[in-house]
Amino acid sequence: MRILIAEDEMHLAEALSQILKKQHYSADVVHDGQAAYDYALSGIYDLLLLDIMMPKMDGIAVLKKLRSEGVPTPVILLTAKGEISDKVAGLDHGADDYIAKPFSTEELLARIRAALRRKGEVLPEEGLTYGDIELNTSQLKVTVKGKELKLNLKECELLELLLTRKQAVTSKEQIIEKLWGFDSDVEYNNVEVYISFLRKKLTFLQSSVRITTIRGVGYVMEVTDACSKS
Repeated sequence: MRILIAEDEMHLAEALSQILKKQHYSADVVHDGQAAYDYALSGIYDLLLLDIMMPKMDGIAVLKKLRSEGVPTPVILLTAKGEISDKVAGLDHGADDYIAKPFSTEELLARIRAALRRKGEVLPEEGLTYGDIELNTSQLKVTVKGKELKLNLKECELLELLLTRKQAVTSKEQIIEKLWGFDSDVEYNNVEVYISFLRKKLTFLQSSVRITTIRGVGYVMEVTDACSKS
């Protein structure tokens, strides 16, 4: 899952990024409201952490613009302690939650999980299943019929994306935007390499799930009646 952090305090923004990455979230950081708005419009984020007091455009203004344009991404506002009017304004304009500074890591992560749960996402600690595959994103491992393998972070993120979308076709563009960011210079062959890695691991585990290439479109997960090599 990818989270956008919009926070003009550089040290706090970097600390938030490190906290989220340790929990196996992908995190991008911007330091002003205009950049937050531009990034959020990409549609690749599962959640936005918006500081209210930012240069160029404050968090409430960003939120209002996004909601007026139909962007439904969950938003948690970062507020200064005691600013009740900002909290009320944020909730009235479509924020999903707010958290007052200073806050604990545990509270932040709990509020993120709650916001994603309301959105209907499958959370990492709950795991993902499809066919005979069980993916544990918090431990970076995939299990098939009791047999498990460790994944590296990008493999895990890719498999999570494919499993979340299940039988929907996922394009290489969608994979790059979700795993590396919409302004990344990653090439299609990077996606192909990680798809190959995952196919080999699923074959080794003798999974009945395979990643099928839809030529010119992308990839889709399919459950076969018998184990087959990709």
